[in-house]
Amino acid sequence: MSQLPSEPEFEQAYKELALTLENSTLFQKNPEYRTALKVASIPERVIQFRVVWEDDAGNLQVNRGYRVQFNSALGPYKGGLRLHPSVNLSILKFLGFEQIFKNALTGLMMGGGKGGSDFDPKGKSDAEIRRFCVSFMRELSRHIGADTDVPAGDIGVGGREIGYMFGAYRRERNKFEGVLTGKGLDWGGSLIRPEATGYGLVYYVGHMLELAGAGTYEGKRVAISGSGNVAQYAALKCIELGATVVSLSDSKGSLVAVDDGFVTVEDIEAIMQLKAKRQALAEYTPKGKLQYIEGARPWVHVGHVDIALPCATQNEVNKEEALALVAGGTRFIAEGSNMGCTLEAIEVFENERRQKKGEAIWYAPGKAANCGGVAVSGLEMSQNSQRLAWTKDEVDQKLKDIMKNAFYLGLNTAKEYVESSEGELPSLVAGSNIAGFVKVAEAMRDHGDWW
Repeated sequence: MSQLPSEPEFEQAYKELALTLENSTLFQKNPEYRTALKVASIPERVIQFRVVWEDDAGNLQVNRGYRVQFNSALGPYKGGLRLHPSVNLSILKFLGFEQIFKNALTGLMMGGGKGGSDFDPKGKSDAEIRRFCVSFMRELSRHIGADTDVPAGDIGVGGREIGYMFGAYRRERNKFEGVLTGKGLDWGGSLIRPEATGYGLVYYVGHMLELAGAGTYEGKRVAISGSGNVAQYAALKCIELGATVVSLSDSKGSLVAVDDGFVTVEDIEAIMQLKAKRQALAEYTPKGKLQYIEGARPWVHVGHVDIALPCATQNEVNKEEALALVAGGTRFIAEGSNMGCTLEAIEVFENERRQKKGEAIWYAPGKAANCGGVAVSGLEMSQNSQRLAWTKDEVDQKLKDIMKNAFYLGLNTAKEYVESSEGELPSLVAGSNIAGFVKVAEAMRDHGDWW
């Protein structure tokens, strides 16, 4: 890729996948898969467009809009829309590339894609956000549809934004169809969708605990980063299952338990209200023994924890923080965010796993551990196709089954393709990468996308 502009986030995601495939026996047993990787690493289509909108002062504003339609071998393109000033093509290609294999692990008929804009919703009025969303969808509506490409929410895109975009699509195309997921319950949404990524993450780690002989969540100390949708519901589910949550964070700093303090359900509910108003965590005044540390992530401040759940954004656990978690006796780390750990951090966890066998820290990648969100988006698509709405218990049970299947698919694939010594826990990152890749590669071969 030397002749192309640098795309660091995408290159990191590609290298993580390629390295795990190279370090397994997959290419030895199936050398033709190298060709599949070469083809799959280039998006089927990249759409870039301008978004012109008017602010409350009557001034013209312009942003860049994107949709990366990466791979449709397993179904319609599926992946979120991110509104954040950091959005660029590299970040969306990384997210779309990860999405292909994450969606494959759910077992549902979904391809991979990602989109968004460098628009910053923070500090904008409701009317400004509505005008932006309408302008954004006016162009995007030409390229999506219930059987073509079904976007969802992501950072900066919640229920309000999905509503504005759905309305704009309906008016522009004169169709009421399941073209977006994360919709309101009265117009095609699914129960459990807001909770799905956080709940699914906790269900996935539950299988890690069980297989490693570490029991249940009861009495476990859990460090969580982030304070958005994923972190909120992961924390609530951990507390429900008997764990003690000792941290939350946002881009400005971290809320960390002091002494025998912990995050309560009341804390989380108050933070939910704060975040709904797009306010910083620093503005929350905790009642218990919680300390706000400005400009810091929680990992080096939480002391001993049994489980670490990065739920904020990409590359939020670096090598130094990984070493601190290992030194603090953390046994399980699973990504609620996409590519939450740097390659150097993953190397630390994987080396520990190989050296310390069953007593080591065990790492689960985001494409497996956080696939619950897109899984329930897929279930929302199914409900829309049937013109039906399932109960909360039905959706939750299907989510539990999908997370269990994703865990065991990665686990068993690692046993098949990754050489390991006696007593060593299987590599979930290698197993999940290989399992997702093989499924997509085989579908692409059947369709004549490579030969």
